[in-house]
Amino acid sequence: MRWIKRALLGTAGVLLVAAVSASMWFWFTPVGVNNYINKVTFKLAIDSPELLTYLGAIDNTPVDFHSGKLADYTKAEEERGIAELQAARAGLDAYGPEGLTGQELLTWKIAAWFFDDLLRQAELRYSGYRVNQISGVTVNLPQFLTDTHVIKNEKSVRRYLSRLAEFGRVLRETHERVIDDRANGVIPPDFVIEKALVGMNKFIAEGAAENPLVTTLGPKLESLEDVDDVAASQFMAEATELVATEVIPGYQAMIALFESMLPEASHDAGIWRLPNGEAIYAANLRSNTTTQYAPDEIHATGLAEVDRIEGEMLDILDSQGIAGSSFSERVRVVMEDPAHQFPNTDSGRAEMIAYLEAFDKKVMAIAADYFITIPPQPLEIVRVPEYSQDSSPGGYYNGPALDGSRPGRFYINQKDTADNPRWTLPTLMIHEGSPGHHFQISTSQLIEGVPLLRRLSPFNAFSEGWALYSERIAKTDMGLYDDDPLGDLGRLQAEMFRAVRLVVDTGMHAKRWSREKAIEYMISKTGMTREEVTREIERYVVWPGQATAYKTGQLALLDMRRDAEEALGERFDLREFHEAVLMNGAMPLDILRDNLSEWAAAQ
Repeated sequence: MRWIKRALLGTAGVLLVAAVSASMWFWFTPVGVNNYINKVTFKLAIDSPELLTYLGAIDNTPVDFHSGKLADYTKAEEERGIAELQAARAGLDAYGPEGLTGQELLTWKIAAWFFDDLLRQAELRYSGYRVNQISGVTVNLPQFLTDTHVIKNEKSVRRYLSRLAEFGRVLRETHERVIDDRANGVIPPDFVIEKALVGMNKFIAEGAAENPLVTTLGPKLESLEDVDDVAASQFMAEATELVATEVIPGYQAMIALFESMLPEASHDAGIWRLPNGEAIYAANLRSNTTTQYAPDEIHATGLAEVDRIEGEMLDILDSQGIAGSSFSERVRVVMEDPAHQFPNTDSGRAEMIAYLEAFDKKVMAIAADYFITIPPQPLEIVRVPEYSQDSSPGGYYNGPALDGSRPGRFYINQKDTADNPRWTLPTLMIHEGSPGHHFQISTSQLIEGVPLLRRLSPFNAFSEGWALYSERIAKTDMGLYDDDPLGDLGRLQAEMFRAVRLVVDTGMHAKRWSREKAIEYMISKTGMTREEVTREIERYVVWPGQATAYKTGQLALLDMRRDAEEALGERFDLREFHEAVLMNGAMPLDILRDNLSEWAAAQ
């Protein structure tokens, strides 16, 4: 295929820097759709110092203008950004779709959908909970500063300190936004407020000197050649002072605000409770599934998939002689079997990570049989930071930096190793690592001849659908569970988890299910602990629609594959199909379906 890539990770950042510089030459009159979209993308990136650092392209280079800054979180800045986005979308119409073909037409379609989606979201000004138990600046910025901001010399240390000072401003700006949200009828449910308060209080409980923003800096300073002990001590003192004077007071003010909102809060879980709640949920479903499925359609699909998967799991439970009074109890029997658990100790956690690393090597040893492009970017498996593990999911993935300064990372929550028995880990590794998120996100960075947006576009249904599709092919194509029935049970349990999400997300946000009803339903169908399920359900409360992307995307990909197999017959090549999916980058599902139909017709 013409999109087999030879790009090396080390050149990606250089290319981006060059593109940023070159873009100035066509800033006002870019030639062609690719250049226009690059212009818009670069402008959006420049407005977000955090995004630039996450991309890892120009941090600690001569053109680094941003890594000592954090974004403007004011309402005025948000309105300015919306106006800029409206202008960008209007400008796109001057470049297509008439007269475009091939990759340029595909680029135009993806960009138009992306901008339109952002504008649909922006039209609903008061549409969610700005600060909550799992996201918002009080959760995201600490991890950004400790894990994403790269410290490699004295200058980057000073920029880190500058960002600590900026953190105080961000907290103050966000505090004002939460007050504004409250005045417009947006108050989180009482249980969300309570969990957010637990997290904020825990983050500042040990004081400035023991805060993760300070304690994680020390080991980084020790590795720097241009920072001696005296300078390191001074930097630590400055960091401690900034956390004491800027960060902790900001958290304290936010805590006081949330405590004052608690008496006003409802216990209702669904987004329907907010002004324009139905419209908010419809927009969120559209954004996350990249479809126009109605809540009732998604709910019905979920119920059907739950029934199918339960039948397959019962077959394995029966074959393994695993008894119990109910389906969930039988799953719990396997979950709680000590023979399948790692010790809940530091050595047990290290053993778990070693097991995951070994399984990843097993997958990579056969990956070339199923994929043409194998990502060169490394993958690290690390523990979720202890300060965020109470509210974090079981695992998640952060993509590599474009310049190679940061690998792809699979974060696994090891608060309690019993949450992840051995037989569940292969599927988790496949989803977050290879050939799941790591393949999809890393290979997208290798795409040549397209604007940056095509290499970075965040379409949930595509990315999460691919990761769940990867879980399926590990069974059906790669044979990774041929001699491992319990591992296959883990795969089905993970799939059941995603099917249940369709039911409970639409249940709470469209059918007005209570938080408690959603919890009980998920427990009955997954065998997960009440603590795990509660954490998940409360995540869906604050991220309406996001959880529906996984199964929607997987089912769509499986359907597209069947279409390609029927169209091509004996000429169908699974490696080529995967290349056609991955090496065009993430995109909305309807656009992907059309693109794969064209690909099949051209074979």
